[in-house]
Amino acid sequence: MRIYLDNAATTPLNREVFLAMEPYFFENFGNPSSSHHHGRGAKVAIAQARGIIADLLNASPDNIVFTSGGSEADNTAIISGIRSNEIKLAITSAFEHHAVLHTLQALEKKGEIRIAYLQHDAQGNLSLSHLEQLLSKNEKAFVSVMHGNNEIGNLNDLGEIGLLCERYDAVFHSDTVQSMGQYRYDTPKLNADFLVGSAHKFHGPKGVGFLYRNTRQTLYPLINGGSQEQKQRAGTENVTGIVGLAKALELSYRNRETCQQHLIRLKERLIFKLRDRITDVAFNGNSANTELSLNSVLSVSLPDPNNGIDLLSYLDQHQISVSGGSACNSRSAAGSHVLSALGTPFGRSTVRFSFSRYNTEDEIDYAVEKLARCYTKVTTPDYEAAYSS
Repeated sequence: MRIYLDNAATTPLNREVFLAMEPYFFENFGNPSSSHHHGRGAKVAIAQARGIIADLLNASPDNIVFTSGGSEADNTAIISGIRSNEIKLAITSAFEHHAVLHTLQALEKKGEIRIAYLQHDAQGNLSLSHLEQLLSKNEKAFVSVMHGNNEIGNLNDLGEIGLLCERYDAVFHSDTVQSMGQYRYDTPKLNADFLVGSAHKFHGPKGVGFLYRNTRQTLYPLINGGSQEQKQRAGTENVTGIVGLAKALELSYRNRETCQQHLIRLKERLIFKLRDRITDVAFNGNSANTELSLNSVLSVSLPDPNNGIDLLSYLDQHQISVSGGSACNSRSAAGSHVLSALGTPFGRSTVRFSFSRYNTEDEIDYAVEKLARCYTKVTTPDYEAAYSS
């Protein structure tokens, strides 16, 4: 039995999503830019998908632009928001995904902007007073702050950030890739200019995503060519992927409350069992707080295991798929920029467990049992009795 606990990296495709996509591989395979019957059918499918996503976000179909995924959407939002508004100051955090940080840093290197990084505490909570201080200097700013962190799970208050950006006329972009499908976004109330979604994070297909953009913002296409996506993103649309994206988001919203309750139970069970079986276990950021973090992510800080075992390889050998942080950093010698910014103590190991609707309590128990074998065991009262009290 192989156990998959790396859902922050990608999620398994929902079979209902696959069934929705299947006809567009074999029967309705037309190019949506073609004017004949097959093309019209594909074009209608894209329009329907755009409408579904817009309804879920309480937005207009004109607000939704389909992309190849979250990174393209983030790049498009950042470059467009900064250049179309002639902005010179970008405000962000050290915890952002590299799709955000590397894009901003590339613009800074070219001399187009300067970056100000928000102050934060030891848990990674961002200082909104520092944000207001930066915004109050009467210089139009571009603010990019993610909703849910993909490594440590920390949630940022998009409502408060949006209000500050509105008050000081700043352009506000949020990378919502990790939280899209888990939280409802009422875009008119959020005051966000740009939000981002990627289908494979909520049981949809890889290689497709979307950018929500407020219509007051002008997009600068990263890809030039045809007039697809309202002339905002050239290239023949990924019809099957777009259909799957809309279906996956629709299902995520439909089952959201039940799924969140399931994730919380899995997360709390894992926290209790880790504390029960391993001494000196800790949790990075707000990861162990279900009110302040994504219910799907638990970042665990562990002491050095017995005999210098590499925990990720050890767990993989025992049929458990987890990661140390972002999948994008898995081959980086520099390690996690998020944990580095957090000031994680040297000499400890980090394991990121991330859950989906398909994980079970038995899988959690098995993972803890295998992990605990690397450490001295501690006996405390039975989990079920403590959890139900």
